[in-house]
Amino acid sequence: MRILLIDPRFPRTFWSFDRAVSLMGHKVLLPPLGLITVAALLPQNWQFRLVDCNVRAVTEADWQWADLVILSAMLVQKRDLAHQISLAKAQGCPVAVGGPFASSSPDAPELSQADYLVLDEGEITLPMLVEALQNGQAKGRFTAGGEKPDLTATPVPRFDLLELQAYAMLAVQFSRGCPFQCEFCDIIVLYGRKPRTKTPDQLLAELEAIRHLNWRGEIFLVDDNFIGNKRHVKQLLPALAAWQHDHSDPFAFTTEASIDLADDEELMELMRKSGFNRVFLGIETPDLSSLASANKHQNTRSPLLEAVDAITAQGLLVMAGFILGFDGEQPGAGQRIIDFVNRSAIPLAMVGILQALPNTALWHRLKREDRLLHVEADFDTGVQTNLLNFRPSRPIEAIASEFIEAFDELYEPSQYLDRVYRYSTKLGRDQSHRRLSLKSFFGHLKRPGALIGMLHLFWNQGVRRPTRWGFWRYLLLTAIQRPRVLDQFLWMALLNEHFLDYRSVVRQEVNNQLQSSRTQLRAEVAA
Repeated sequence: MRILLIDPRFPRTFWSFDRAVSLMGHKVLLPPLGLITVAALLPQNWQFRLVDCNVRAVTEADWQWADLVILSAMLVQKRDLAHQISLAKAQGCPVAVGGPFASSSPDAPELSQADYLVLDEGEITLPMLVEALQNGQAKGRFTAGGEKPDLTATPVPRFDLLELQAYAMLAVQFSRGCPFQCEFCDIIVLYGRKPRTKTPDQLLAELEAIRHLNWRGEIFLVDDNFIGNKRHVKQLLPALAAWQHDHSDPFAFTTEASIDLADDEELMELMRKSGFNRVFLGIETPDLSSLASANKHQNTRSPLLEAVDAITAQGLLVMAGFILGFDGEQPGAGQRIIDFVNRSAIPLAMVGILQALPNTALWHRLKREDRLLHVEADFDTGVQTNLLNFRPSRPIEAIASEFIEAFDELYEPSQYLDRVYRYSTKLGRDQSHRRLSLKSFFGHLKRPGALIGMLHLFWNQGVRRPTRWGFWRYLLLTAIQRPRVLDQFLWMALLNEHFLDYRSVVRQEVNNQLQSSRTQLRAEVAA
């Protein structure tokens, strides 16, 4: 059987980093790890072809080749998912859909044309699809019924299906699930509160597969909370550090973690020695009352600034997420986020507006309170610039205004460069572990177009723009004072190319939605 795997397009978001990714000679930041895992779970005597629509479009030849089209999508991809399903059906191809969006919203109109819905985790439901296909079943909905798979049986993803040079980073996964119960988070809905992990040997086998494909550079461990099962992580990291050493440190790692990472110095040191460079933290807000109301109690147990400083001191670059729009939020929340980011000097601070994701505790509560809005199809796609899809406890115009002001100020070019430099001066007390240093960053320059991209960076930020003197000053100071973090400085400076454009996108999209939401609210009140 010939299987055409399709990853729908992502809209432009904070995390797309599209301008910076393009300058480094790539087309997209990350590959579709879910789909190449699906390929590994299906019978290996089948034939597979992967089309990432963020890299290239599906061709007529692809449609004609396929016996079955399989798509996987997140909420943010739902519009192009519906488009790709329509194209497949127009070509007469049977369609199977899975992934987080289908699993959380199986009755969504975007999925109405799909022949097969493969919900929940594929280790359990993909064998059901295979059996249905072998029995000639033309339609089906397959669910795990609450069962969670043992990840120790998950095979190595089919990294060979990827157009590797298209991606700025590759991705692997060690665990699923999170032990916390944040009201707004859908991770515990999809994957449960008991973190499940692969074995160290499994992860090393995945890294070995990537290494054999001659990939070198950045790898993102996409675990939503890498340290959710600390005992298993501490079993993994020594083996990972040894493997890295034995293979001349081919990779640098980025991941996501809860802020209690700061309480475990041993764990941070193990991560550092294994090649971890960056970690994303869901800080959400410096307002403790908002954290408590959202059940994010783990962020209230120790001072947030001290936690960020502790992680930074260990040499792990902190990226952080912040949210506006919590119930009971007091005016000035946006300014308090700005103040926190400036005090901590975190360069990459993603600010978004709260949305009630399907079937989360927040979604169920708001539904009981009759506060969910029946928003238009493109209103609640999960993009950071989208407004609330419920009636907030304070005026939506005030929240939107604070959001625009916060993003505009945080990514004003001179302020951003200042944070990048200040953070670089704090990053790691002992940088002797940074074996990759510039090797990792400039390894990208071997890719077609990347050298031109770096020259473009120096021309734009070092010559053309009013911030040029600050750019050269901070670059030279970093090179002299902290040469081992120069790769991180250049990476963060490069991302400024994305934020320069994205600032205007934020303002335009939020203002457009404000107008749309006023119309929607008037219609609902009239009804």
